[in-house]
Amino acid sequence: MHELSITESIVSAIMERVEGRIQTVTLIVGRLSGMVPDSVSFCFDICTQGTRLEGATLDIIEMPGRVRCLTCGVEFEPPDAILLCSCGSANLDIVGGQELRIKNVEVVV
Repeated sequence: MHELSITESIVSAIMERVEGRIQTVTLIVGRLSGMVPDSVSFCFDICTQGTRLEGATLDIIEMPGRVRCLTCGVEFEPPDAILLCSCGSANLDIVGGQELRIKNVEVVV
């Protein structure tokens, strides 16, 4: 489960850069990032135990995937992880939905 190591990195980055007790963390996760939001939430609870983030709320904003067909030029949102254009081509360029970033961190004052 790669979500665990990535969530550990997110928690470490917040701990290094933000002072005080953390109340809420907001992540942006693209649907084509390979991350499963429910797994990230589960791992967040584990990774924050015993830290200033313990008990913090994790909000995840999912961004849709966007791809452009290099054969016919159409841009679309794939319905699942199988990237295939309606023209039958798999020659696609991912133009959105691979995001994984910390959008916001709220600190208890």
